[in-house]
Amino acid sequence: MATGEEPSLDEIQWRSSQIAQGMGGIHTNTVLPYFYESPYYDRTSNNAILSSQALYNPSMFHIVATREAFEGRLRTMAGLEFMVTHDPSNGGQNVNNSGVWVIRKQNRRKRPGQDDEITSLSSYFVVGESVYMAPSVGNILGGRLLSTVTSLTKFLTTASALPIFTPSLGYNYLPSVPNAVSTASSLQTTQVSKESTPLPDTQLTLKSTKVSHLSEKASLPNLHGTSLLADSFRLSTTYRAEYMDENPLVGEPGSFILQKSREAAAQAQAQSQAAVKSAVVVKASAPPTPAPIPAPIKTEGLPAEVRKGKAGEKTPVTPGTGGKKRKKSKVVVGGEK
Repeated sequence: MATGEEPSLDEIQWRSSQIAQGMGGIHTNTVLPYFYESPYYDRTSNNAILSSQALYNPSMFHIVATREAFEGRLRTMAGLEFMVTHDPSNGGQNVNNSGVWVIRKQNRRKRPGQDDEITSLSSYFVVGESVYMAPSVGNILGGRLLSTVTSLTKFLTTASALPIFTPSLGYNYLPSVPNAVSTASSLQTTQVSKESTPLPDTQLTLKSTKVSHLSEKASLPNLHGTSLLADSFRLSTTYRAEYMDENPLVGEPGSFILQKSREAAAQAQAQSQAAVKSAVVVKASAPPTPAPIPAPIKTEGLPAEVRKGKAGEKTPVTPGTGGKKRKKSKVVVGGEK
């Protein structure tokens, strides 16, 4: 653990241009030896044991000559080790690479008849000549949570002073201007000395003027609300028979037009024509209405002269006949007259 004077390893950056130039640059065979010079390196790891053995044993020099041979020998050992898990040059084949090497500190445990159990402890990045230590997941989450809690604390501290409680309005977050004005005026009136107290008549006039001003201010919203109500009633009575479905929107976004649908108009016209035709067909198929039979004349209760006619009344004579009676013709039966 880092003391109060020394910073944490995941908060520092290490680099050495002299060592990198002495090794001929950072490449696949020099990235691990360059990392050994950093403060992140552990001198008790298997890497340090093999390097020290190859330094005094010439027969092991071929192990540290290439990174592939060195890591192959590390896989046969158990314990703490440093391995390259990401090679941007792909073994020296990729010349134009990102230059970011990833070295992992891990613990290897051998299991007979099974694969090795590897526990990752930390990761490091080599970018150019600079070496960084990757922060752990716990540190990242702790930093984010600390930032969130700090922001929430500042917000709650600021918002705690905003709500104002009054018996008439309850809780609100914005102070009302009339209340502030009235409190200021009340403080001013309390600070005035008794010598400058006006006479009772002047107090009555002041109160009347204040009441008139308050009534005017109170009447302004009422008049506005009344005008809005009247305007709403006027619009309701003027356009009460119009609906949005009768006037669909036509056009494109930004240029919509209310236009009556042609299909609705054609359908209404067809319905009216069908109603007229059905009425004509019903009238033509109906049977003719018989003429009304006049009701018989009732003679009951009338005088006898009216029912039988007058005895001296004669049938009028047709002009030109001279009043002569017409003889009756005889019918000849069997040749006789």
